[in-house]
Amino acid sequence: MNIRKIRIVTGTLLCLLCCTIRLQAQDSSRLELSFDEALRYAVAHNYTLKNAGLDVRKAEAARWEYLSSMLPQVQAGFDYSNMCGYEMNFGAMSIPMNPYGTFAVTASLALSAQQVMAAVLGKVSKEMSGIAYDQTLQATHANVKNSYISILVMEDVVSLLDSSLAHMERLEKAAQESVKVGAAEQISADQLSVQVASMRNTIHSNRRNLQMLYNALILQLGASVDSRIVLTTSLDELMDMDRLQQLATKEFRIEDNFDYRLLEQGEKVSKDQLTLAWLGFMPTLRAYYQYSNKTYFGKAEGMNMTPPNMIGLSLALPIWQSGTRAAKIREAQLDYQKTLNSRKQAEDGLQVQYNQLCYDLVSAMESYQVQKANLDVTKRVFDNTTEKYKYGRASNLEVTNASTDIITAQSNYIQSVMGVLNAQVALENLMGKK
Repeated sequence: MNIRKIRIVTGTLLCLLCCTIRLQAQDSSRLELSFDEALRYAVAHNYTLKNAGLDVRKAEAARWEYLSSMLPQVQAGFDYSNMCGYEMNFGAMSIPMNPYGTFAVTASLALSAQQVMAAVLGKVSKEMSGIAYDQTLQATHANVKNSYISILVMEDVVSLLDSSLAHMERLEKAAQESVKVGAAEQISADQLSVQVASMRNTIHSNRRNLQMLYNALILQLGASVDSRIVLTTSLDELMDMDRLQQLATKEFRIEDNFDYRLLEQGEKVSKDQLTLAWLGFMPTLRAYYQYSNKTYFGKAEGMNMTPPNMIGLSLALPIWQSGTRAAKIREAQLDYQKTLNSRKQAEDGLQVQYNQLCYDLVSAMESYQVQKANLDVTKRVFDNTTEKYKYGRASNLEVTNASTDIITAQSNYIQSVMGVLNAQVALENLMGKK
């Protein structure tokens, strides 16, 4: 009997220990994030953004590679030669070819105008990588915002439909009781059952979509796949109509647009390429200094004709390449003109796009306010109709229509929220807001 009690107590303790470990694991995977915290978390952990940061560092390393090519290069080496006892014979005289080794240090410098321009282009490349990083950061923020708001909307809709489903299930149960006592027809109860099944199916579909949105947010945040995310910012805080109205009336600075900034950098690159083509006529300067020490390892000293110190200087001036350089200059001029035309076209296009996006945002805000009010009214109509139905003052058809209307209203509400979100993100992206 005592052994049995010990086993029971031991089993109970093991169960409690397993439950404690499981709860601790759940708590460790729980992420409570406000909207701003979610953005900061994505900046710190998003893998695409990390790769964009690595590209910036890579461009910086490439720039230093160009710069280092213009600095002196020093090389040291040691050569050993052994002619295996061979002797040079000059009649009665012979000279042994003893083994020898030569230690040499060479410092060289090569400088050309093309190298200077390559370093300049490397700097522009780094700046373009920085702009690309800002674009990736902007896209990451937009994706997180999209998922965050979509989750909040879907949770509100699921909560609303759950409440409506509870009403419908009570009506269905009451209708079935009425059929049993002969106070109602079976066809009325069946119609309610169909509406309950339809609403339940809609809720299940929305819950699956909600889980997909959470999975998408986990990927965008760069969080662990087993993370359990809890959002702490409300939808009303994010759907601030006053702030959105200010966004729609904010002055557009085309210099803040990332695409336009990339075009400006592309124009610089094209202009530098034209300069580089002209520099093909410039000379190339090379200089070097060499120190060498030749040592013989045999008994007799050999003939040493290697000078210990040597310097050299050369200047190469290109004269004629059958018109190749002139063709390159003409090609670079045409490319530069194309970049000028593209920038002017972008200025006009971005201004037109800004006007259209402001209009789209205002229209989306108006639609959102209408659909939000419509959803509230539809919910109150549904509650009122189901209450009347309990006391026989509303028909089965009215209840069916009310339940259909509330599903339609929630669908329109979701579309209006996403319309505001898409318009807001598009306008913020255009204005270069991160």
